[in-house]
Amino acid sequence: MTACKMSCLITALTAAVFFSAQAFGKTVTGLFKTEVARQHQGQFITKFMYQGADGLLVCQLDNPSLAAEKESRLLLFANVDEDWDNLSCSERLTRAQFIISLNQEEHNQTILKQSSPTVWTALYTDRYTCQVDTAIPSHGDLRFTVLLLNADSAGNPLEHFSAEEAGLHTFYFLLLLAYFVASCIYIKPLYQALRKGGPMHTVLKVLTASLALHGCSALCKYIHMARYSRDGVGIPLMGSLAEFWAMAAQVSMLYTLLSLCVSWSLSRGRKPQSRPLQWEQSPASTAVAVCGVLVQGALLLWERYSASERQHHSQRNLASILLIALRVTLALLLASILYQIISTERSTLKRDFYLCFAKGSFLWFLCHPVLVLTSFVFNEHQREKVVTIGVILCQSISMVILYQLFLSRSLYWEVSSLSSVSLPLTMSRNNQRGRY
Repeated sequence: MTACKMSCLITALTAAVFFSAQAFGKTVTGLFKTEVARQHQGQFITKFMYQGADGLLVCQLDNPSLAAEKESRLLLFANVDEDWDNLSCSERLTRAQFIISLNQEEHNQTILKQSSPTVWTALYTDRYTCQVDTAIPSHGDLRFTVLLLNADSAGNPLEHFSAEEAGLHTFYFLLLLAYFVASCIYIKPLYQALRKGGPMHTVLKVLTASLALHGCSALCKYIHMARYSRDGVGIPLMGSLAEFWAMAAQVSMLYTLLSLCVSWSLSRGRKPQSRPLQWEQSPASTAVAVCGVLVQGALLLWERYSASERQHHSQRNLASILLIALRVTLALLLASILYQIISTERSTLKRDFYLCFAKGSFLWFLCHPVLVLTSFVFNEHQREKVVTIGVILCQSISMVILYQLFLSRSLYWEVSSLSSVSLPLTMSRNNQRGRY
């Protein structure tokens, strides 16, 4: 399978994110639906993590008279327990910290100061929610707008970001600034290296494409969050594009790393090696890489779908756990392949090449599992930021390591088919002993 075909597969796989990704906007608009509220024992509206003092929830209705007739209410729950699904409808209602009767065009609810950032869940109920034997009249649905606001630096409730999102906007700005500065410095030598071609030309193209996808994801995320900070909605298309580019970068890097390792392992049995360490695709290496890509792509889509559909945490955790297990398994597979190659390699420079490649690969695969485990030592509102920021930085460093490896003059030409004639001073350890 060529790189072009692989890119088509990646596009087809990750394009499904557009049909599942939704923005977790903190200005939420929609319809209060009696049927949905009865089916789920309360219609889920949104979640928001309030912090500090002067938190505010604003609910606006288009038809307050209909809401009064239905006895519509908005319920706020702090820190929903894990046994939430086992509660009856009436028990859920009694656990609400705030019950807002919806009989006016606008309702304002102040959230008292919390000792620590707290996740609040908003549910809609009415008189028919718990009365399963009562027929639901043919009333229309209620159109609503809910605004959730934290206090800003001046103490005014104007901040749309919840506690676990605070600071990400600044991080993406700094990340884009770093990308811009690095591109200004290295774009010319990278372009010249790509024009020259050579045995690692395909790898360099894929690395460049993955880095560009990372940059596009960061740019879309920043644009979305910049608008989000003003209206609490952002640009959902940009949020979906950010997810799309991030997933495309993940699967493209996975395909590259697996293809390289498996093809290197298979090609070592050929005597002599006419093109050492090149990306020599074979049916076996392609099959392994494609299988890994399909499994990871499916798990990424499942994880994103669980988040966008606001499913119970166990569903999302299962997808995340399987994704972490896959990355650990792939890291072990790469470690096994590289260990077999390094243990039989006689050339010092080639052995150093493989070791450096292993560092970049392991950093790419293991950063997410390690950061997830590390995040548990932080407070709940800091965990998502630690994982998000840490994974982006670690994977960026991983790509820099691989770039340096494949662009390094000594190592790059050592693994090329021209090394034996173009660099006579490059030799294996046995040749050094014989010469001296």
